[in-house]
Amino acid sequence: MPLSGKETASILIVDDDEAVTQTFARMLELEGYAVRTAMNAENGLREAAEHHPDAIILDLRMPLMDGLGFLRRLRAFDEQRNVPVAIVTGDYFMDDRVSNELKQLGAELKFKPLWLEDLVGLARTLLRVTH
Repeated sequence: MPLSGKETASILIVDDDEAVTQTFARMLELEGYAVRTAMNAENGLREAAEHHPDAIILDLRMPLMDGLGFLRRLRAFDEQRNVPVAIVTGDYFMDDRVSNELKQLGAELKFKPLWLEDLVGLARTLLRVTH
């Protein structure tokens, strides 16, 4: 939960499924987080560069650039290198190479569906790094 007396923690949600994006945003806003959203990786990178979120929740499977591509590009920028990131996917059978690279890039891996308690717990875990 956001710490009282401090600036509200900000979370960026990047997912090409608008229903997921809006649901996650509403759930986190109800918990008191400042939430920004992006419907694709390119817009997500722009949001991250402009608004410097405290944490990012990111879909793995997106068209054009997937979550892994997003994460590689995000980590290439010094100011984004340490932003806590969680990759969320419905892919239960993931290639070991992909899961290993996600870990090397410092991303936490979670599987859909995420219920309210799961999402809030994930946000708290990610924000422990920055708050």
